[in-house]
This record gives sequence, C-alpha cells and structure tokens, in this order.
Amino acid sequence: MKKIWDISPPIDASSPVFPGDTPFQLAWTAQISAQCPVNVSAITLSPHVGSHADAPLHYDPAGAAIGALDLQTFIGPCRVIHAIGKGPLVRLADLAHQLENLPERILVRTYANFPAQEFDNNLIALAPETLLALAELGVKLIGIDSASIDPADSKSLESHQLIRERNMRVLENLQLDQIDEGDYELIALPLKLMSADASPVRAILREL
Repeated sequence: MKKIWDISPPIDASSPVFPGDTPFQLAWTAQISAQCPVNVSAITLSPHVGSHADAPLHYDPAGAAIGALDLQTFIGPCRVIHAIGKGPLVRLADLAHQLENLPERILVRTYANFPAQEFDNNLIALAPETLLALAELGVKLIGIDSASIDPADSKSLESHQLIRERNMRVLENLQLDQIDEGDYELIALPLKLMSADASPVRAILREL
C-alpha cells in the first residue's frame, strides 16, 4: 500500500482566516435523543478556510466558479520544493535547486512551522515573475503553505492576475511541515460548488 501524507490543516473554530473573512462555525440542527436518531450539523465558513483551491472567479468577475473547473489539474504528479524563510516574495532562484524535469504541479513550502492558530500578516508570497517562469516551464498548478500567493496587504494581486492570464490553478494554506522535498502524487479535489469562488480541499500526497 502506498504511503500517504495529509497536507490539510485541521478546520475548527480556532482556524485562522484572512482578516475580515468568515471564520468556521458549527451548530447542531439535530442531536441524538429519544426523539431523534441522528446528529446533524450546519456549518458556516469562508471557502478559503484551511487548505483550499481558488477559482478564477475569486480574482476575475467573469471567471469560472470552482465547480466548473477540470479536476485533472488537481490530481497527478507534483514536486514539493522548500523555500523556507525566503521572501517576502519567493523568487525563481529560491526554487532553482529543484526545477529540473518539473511535473505540472509544484507545492512550495515557506514555513518551518505552519501557523495553525493565527493569521500571518507577514506571509511569504510568490513573485509574479516566478509564476511566469514556472508557467513557461509547463507548470499548471502551484500550491503554497501560506494563506495567499500575494502579500496579505496587496490590492493589485499581481500573482493572482498572472495565474488568471496563464490559466493556472492555485492551492493555498497547505500544511507541509512534515514533507520532504521531492516528487509525489497530489490529490486535492475541490467540491463541486457551482457558484463559489473557492472550495476547501482535503489535500493529500501519495508516494509515487
């Protein structure tokens, strides 16, 4: 049996969210009792809580919703590359040691320890020119362990706009603390939410 690594952070009421975004909440609409045979919950959350996939709709008013995207991009060979402590923007030189014979999917680890309990306003993001170079190398999906591929205070979202222009896909808030550099199989399927700008994913890596 192939080994798997869960790279999705836990989601609960303590999960950090982007400032102003909707935190996770859970309420019970039914609970097991003499009158009811089941527990049923209702959840409220931003689709950007925890590990998630952005849709073009997130950064393009005319972009596709997450449920309309081809799932093929979210499953297949990938490479984990460490750029721990680099930044504030990850440059191509920070990834150069792992760029030979790239698969179509790259996950970038920027944290030694993923911030599971508080939002990091100083998150490390990806430089637009890095994404452009990766697109030229055939990369179709980029993942990162920070909350955004752009700086937290960015208004222009240059890296997201580059993703839009190149029709690439993005995963954010991956938890890569225990993941060595190297090649894996990625499985990170978004929910089929037909009007949403993003979706939570249960992201895993599996040995090739």
